[in-house]
Amino acid sequence: MADDDRVAVKTYVPRYQKERWQAQADALEMSQSEFVRTMVQAGRQEFEIPSDQSKTGPSAGTESATDDEFADRILEVLDRKGVLGWDDLVEALVDDVEADLDAELQRLQDENTIRYSGRDGGYVLTTDD
Repeated sequence: MADDDRVAVKTYVPRYQKERWQAQADALEMSQSEFVRTMVQAGRQEFEIPSDQSKTGPSAGTESATDDEFADRILEVLDRKGVLGWDDLVEALVDDVEADLDAELQRLQDENTIRYSGRDGGYVLTTDD
Protein backbone atom coordinates (compact mmCIF):
# COMPACT_ATOMS: atom_id res chain seq x y z
CA MET A 1 0.00 0.00 0.00
CA ALA A 2 1.39 3.43 -0.95
CA ASP A 3 1.88 6.08 1.74
CA ASP A 4 -0.84 8.28 0.24
CA ASP A 5 -3.49 5.54 -0.01
CA ARG A 6 -6.49 6.49 2.11
CA VAL A 7 -7.76 4.15 4.80
CA ALA A 8 -10.68 4.46 7.17
CA VAL A 9 -10.26 5.26 10.85
CA LYS A 10 -13.25 4.68 13.07
CA THR A 11 -13.95 6.18 16.48
CA TYR A 12 -16.98 6.58 18.68
CA VAL A 13 -17.93 9.85 20.34
CA PRO A 14 -21.06 11.06 22.11
CA ARG A 15 -23.81 12.28 19.77
CA TYR A 16 -23.49 15.87 21.05
CA GLN A 17 -19.76 15.84 20.15
CA LYS A 18 -20.42 14.61 16.62
CA GLU A 19 -23.09 17.27 16.17
CA ARG A 20 -20.72 19.98 17.45
CA TRP A 21 -17.94 18.79 15.10
CA GLN A 22 -20.36 18.73 12.18
CA ALA A 23 -21.54 22.28 12.92
CA GLN A 24 -17.95 23.51 13.18
CA ALA A 25 -16.99 21.69 9.97
CA ASP A 26 -19.98 23.25 8.19
CA ALA A 27 -19.00 26.71 9.44
CA LEU A 28 -15.52 26.18 7.98
CA GLU A 29 -16.98 24.74 4.76
CA MET A 30 -15.13 21.47 5.39
CA SER A 31 -16.26 17.89 5.34
CA GLN A 32 -16.47 16.30 8.75
CA SER A 33 -13.61 13.97 7.82
CA GLU A 34 -11.39 16.89 6.80
CA PHE A 35 -12.33 18.74 9.98
CA VAL A 36 -11.41 15.79 12.20
CA ARG A 37 -8.13 15.21 10.29
CA THR A 38 -7.26 18.90 10.65
CA MET A 39 -8.05 18.97 14.37
CA VAL A 40 -6.05 15.81 15.04
CA GLN A 41 -3.05 17.19 13.16
CA ALA A 42 -3.37 20.54 14.93
CA GLY A 43 -3.52 18.76 18.26
CA ARG A 44 -0.50 16.63 17.44
CA GLN A 45 1.52 19.74 16.60
CA GLU A 46 0.43 21.60 19.74
CA PHE A 47 0.65 18.75 22.24
CA GLU A 48 3.52 16.56 21.15
CA ILE A 49 3.66 13.27 23.04
CA PRO A 50 7.15 12.53 24.41
CA SER A 51 8.83 9.69 22.52
CA ASP A 52 10.23 8.20 25.76
CA GLN A 53 7.43 5.75 26.58
CA SER A 54 9.25 4.63 29.73
CA LYS A 55 8.01 7.71 31.58
CA THR A 56 5.48 6.81 34.20
CA GLY A 57 4.32 10.28 35.18
CA PRO A 58 4.86 13.99 34.72
CA SER A 59 7.71 14.03 37.25
CA ALA A 60 9.66 11.30 35.43
CA GLY A 61 12.59 12.80 33.54
CA THR A 62 12.89 16.35 32.31
CA GLU A 63 9.80 18.17 31.07
CA SER A 64 10.00 19.73 27.62
CA ALA A 65 8.79 23.22 26.72
CA THR A 66 5.73 21.56 25.14
CA ASP A 67 4.94 19.85 28.46
CA ASP A 68 5.18 23.21 30.21
CA GLU A 69 2.97 24.90 27.61
CA PHE A 70 0.36 22.16 27.93
CA ALA A 71 0.45 22.40 31.74
CA ASP A 72 0.02 26.18 31.44
CA ARG A 73 -3.02 25.68 29.19
CA ILE A 74 -4.59 23.30 31.71
CA LEU A 75 -4.00 25.75 34.57
CA GLU A 76 -5.37 28.66 32.54
CA VAL A 77 -8.55 26.74 31.66
CA LEU A 78 -9.10 25.70 35.28
CA ASP A 79 -8.47 29.26 36.44
CA ARG A 80 -10.94 30.60 33.86
CA LYS A 81 -13.68 27.97 34.29
CA GLY A 82 -13.22 26.64 37.83
CA VAL A 83 -13.81 23.00 38.73
CA LEU A 84 -14.03 20.76 35.65
CA GLY A 85 -14.41 17.03 35.26
CA TRP A 86 -12.34 15.09 32.73
CA ASP A 87 -14.79 15.45 29.80
CA ASP A 88 -15.35 19.16 30.44
CA LEU A 89 -11.60 19.79 30.73
CA VAL A 90 -10.93 17.95 27.46
CA GLU A 91 -13.72 19.90 25.77
CA ALA A 92 -12.37 23.23 27.07
CA LEU A 93 -8.85 22.40 25.86
CA VAL A 94 -10.15 21.32 22.44
CA ASP A 95 -12.21 24.52 22.20
CA ASP A 96 -9.04 26.53 22.97
CA VAL A 97 -7.09 24.67 20.27
CA GLU A 98 -9.91 25.22 17.78
CA ALA A 99 -9.97 28.94 18.56
CA ASP A 100 -6.17 29.14 18.22
CA LEU A 101 -6.28 27.20 14.96
CA ASP A 102 -9.03 29.41 13.55
CA ALA A 103 -7.12 32.59 14.44
CA GLU A 104 -3.85 31.26 13.03
CA LEU A 105 -5.48 30.06 9.80
CA GLN A 106 -7.08 33.49 9.39
CA ARG A 107 -3.72 35.23 9.98
CA LEU A 108 -1.96 32.97 7.46
CA GLN A 109 -4.72 33.62 4.90
CA ASP A 110 -4.53 37.38 5.54
CA GLU A 111 -0.77 37.18 4.88
CA ASN A 112 -1.50 35.17 1.71
CA THR A 113 0.69 32.33 3.01
CA ILE A 114 -2.13 29.77 2.71
CA ARG A 115 -5.56 29.60 1.17
CA TYR A 116 -8.48 27.23 1.39
CA SER A 117 -8.90 25.21 -1.78
CA GLY A 118 -12.24 23.51 -2.29
CA ARG A 119 -10.77 21.71 -5.28
CA ASP A 120 -7.96 20.23 -3.17
CA GLY A 121 -10.25 19.71 -0.19
CA GLY A 122 -8.25 21.71 2.33
CA TYR A 123 -5.73 24.39 3.08
CA VAL A 124 -2.77 24.74 0.73
CA LEU A 125 0.34 26.87 0.65
CA THR A 126 0.02 29.73 -1.80
CA THR A 127 3.53 28.91 -3.03
CA ASP A 128 2.04 25.70 -4.50
CA ASP A 129 0.08 27.73 -7.07
